[in-house]
Amino acid sequence: MKPIDLLQRYCQGNEALLEVLTVHSRKVADKALKLAAKHPELNLDLKFVEEAALLHDIGIVRCNAPSIHCYGEYPYVCHGYLGADILRSEGLPQHALVAERHTGTGLQHDYIVEQGLPLPLDRLYEPVSLEEQLICYADKYYSKTHLYEEKSPERVEASLEKWGDASAERFRAWRKIFD
Repeated sequence: MKPIDLLQRYCQGNEALLEVLTVHSRKVADKALKLAAKHPELNLDLKFVEEAALLHDIGIVRCNAPSIHCYGEYPYVCHGYLGADILRSEGLPQHALVAERHTGTGLQHDYIVEQGLPLPLDRLYEPVSLEEQLICYADKYYSKTHLYEEKSPERVEASLEKWGDASAERFRAWRKIFD
């Protein structure tokens, strides 16, 4: 399985979206692999990290976010579970977990309910495995609107405030593990 082939298939006819998705995902994958290389003691599955990082945002193809060339029907916050559904249909259940669990630093069920987010409540939206956590962590450094810019850790923390206090705390804990 080549992640780029999957991205190309799902972005067919929308080259601008394909560029956003591939550039962003490559940046996330490269950062995750760089961090993993600093920590061989974690015994991370590097092939999986690269593949899953490249595919973690595939669900944006079904979302409505015109500023990044997405013209689907769902709100952007749904891209994680939508991507997981795509990846499961492609026979990639472990990759699907990364897609499903990477929004913010993971979303707790009480937060989803409090905020009235349109997410199915029968799923876990918090990263569990070290690989899931690493990809989620690396993802926070890159946006899809400023593709070639890496955020500082301080800027990442500030951007996580919208997801609640637990997100910034989780990010700081991951910094201690991966940086």
